[in-house]
Amino acid sequence: MKTINVKEKLSLIHDLWKPKVIAELNGQQVKISKVKGEFVWHDHKDEDELFFILKGTMIMEFRDKKAEVGPGELIVVPKGVEHRPIAKEEVWMMLFEPQNIKHSGDVISDLTVDKYEKI
Repeated sequence: MKTINVKEKLSLIHDLWKPKVIAELNGQQVKISKVKGEFVWHDHKDEDELFFILKGTMIMEFRDKKAEVGPGELIVVPKGVEHRPIAKEEVWMMLFEPQNIKHSGDVISDLTVDKYEKI
């Protein structure tokens, strides 16, 4: 049991779209990430995802609508829902996801992370 300074951990991140694990609990991982630009369209067939925005504004794009998520706000993407995060400016976020989630679902791209680094 120790205190985790999220701002300090964010200062260690230099790559965009590469989430880092900062904590684990009950089969879930708490990750932080810096993002800018567009991610790939993907879904997670068996897992929900929670995105909590710490800095900046992200657009969560769905096939039929878009949701704007700003600092201090979160969005849960239900399992099986195709989505694509977009950030016009750099966004800092925290994610809550099951440990076995695939970063980009079944879609493989240059942005796909196969193994999450712990920091």
